[in-house]
Amino acid sequence: MNFLFHLYLSGNDPDLLTGNFMGDFVKGRVGENYPPGVAAGIMLHRRIDSFAQQHIVFRRSYDRIAPQYRLWRGIFVDLFYDHFLSAGWDEWVDESLTSYLSRAKKMVEGRREWLPERLQGLLPVVFDELLPSYCEIGGIGLALERMSRRVTRDNPLAYGEQELRRNYAGLREDFRRFLPAVSEFVSDFCRAGAAPT
Repeated sequence: MNFLFHLYLSGNDPDLLTGNFMGDFVKGRVGENYPPGVAAGIMLHRRIDSFAQQHIVFRRSYDRIAPQYRLWRGIFVDLFYDHFLSAGWDEWVDESLTSYLSRAKKMVEGRREWLPERLQGLLPVVFDELLPSYCEIGGIGLALERMSRRVTRDNPLAYGEQELRRNYAGLREDFRRFLPAVSEFVSDFCRAGAAPT
């Protein structure tokens, strides 16, 4: 649930940002169920995820995580990248993180009717608790612990913090290489005006 990463990549278009923000909560075809901008944001979310999974730098981060965590490593990397974006926010964005999160929250709340019901209830937690805590390693650890309790099957998510600490320098370098690449990918997507499916 790398909310911050997807918000950041959405730019300042409220519909696109809302769709990208809610992407993990929407399954199947998007079709005409949403306004065009929100639908484009959902599709952008999916394209970003596909781009990441195939990108050599993201794969390098994935491979840094101990193999015993298997497919959970992708979730770890997603959250770790949110940490690096948050911790180095001033390097990438002129606006403070606190101001940005307040502005982004207002954009999403203004389109609450399009959010899946489960996500509507999570908005205060995401914007007021989770995202502000991501600049600290412990905040990522706490987010992963909370996530581990929501997953019904046995999972290793609660051990993610130790993997972040163990691989910190390499993961941070990967993030710094990946962010410009995915930003360019998003710019190309937005210029192309890809239609939702």
